[in-house]
Amino acid sequence: MARLPRSVVAGYPHVVIHRGLNGQVVFHDDADRSAYRHALVQAAREAGVMVHGYGLCRDEVRLLMTPSSPQSLSAMMQSIGRRYVRGFNLRHGRRGTPWEGRFRSTVIDAPDWFMRCLQYAEDCAVADADGTEPVPQVDPQSSSAGHHLGLRIDDAISEHALFWGLGNTPFDREVAYRRVLAHALPAHIVERIRHATLKGWALGSPAFAQSIEALTGRRLEPLSRGRPALDVKARRRAT
Repeated sequence: MARLPRSVVAGYPHVVIHRGLNGQVVFHDDADRSAYRHALVQAAREAGVMVHGYGLCRDEVRLLMTPSSPQSLSAMMQSIGRRYVRGFNLRHGRRGTPWEGRFRSTVIDAPDWFMRCLQYAEDCAVADADGTEPVPQVDPQSSSAGHHLGLRIDDAISEHALFWGLGNTPFDREVAYRRVLAHALPAHIVERIRHATLKGWALGSPAFAQSIEALTGRRLEPLSRGRPALDVKARRRAT
């Protein structure tokens, strides 16, 4: 089956997943993660993309971003590839790209899904807290969670209005987001985010998907299973 063209809608948040080729490791160590973050900052600024969150998992990268134009995401990801792959190969004595040729993305209904998608992006670098204190243990090299928890300043991040809405002060927002991360996303929510992103289906209600379809002219929901029902006239002609 032919792959549907990627749908990117300017001004809407998107989830992006870029996986290692055949599941191979794309981040071996802190040097790799530092190099990727540097490439991300430069490429996002050049392409006009606001990065709201990221997670540098062992075999994939997860990003939550808002593009300024339909071409912004592709331009940014291509720029990251040019910047990152050469240094990665030099450091690890290898050739070729470690990435799948095509990154996956989807547009999201921000009011309902933004915080879930931010947690999803950062979850690959957040471990469960020990004991009873609901404080997540964060690897500051692997995601933007450290920035959102007030552990460091990450110049890759441009905050979305929905994150600002967590509190009136930085401290209030850090405390509120710490509470968010203290509760793991349910498995069915993780699966829905991942499935929508890998397939390119809009992440939101049917009404949201239809509104985006009207903007892009591209189908953003899977077709119903089975043969389409014939209307009355068609059934009469068939008989």
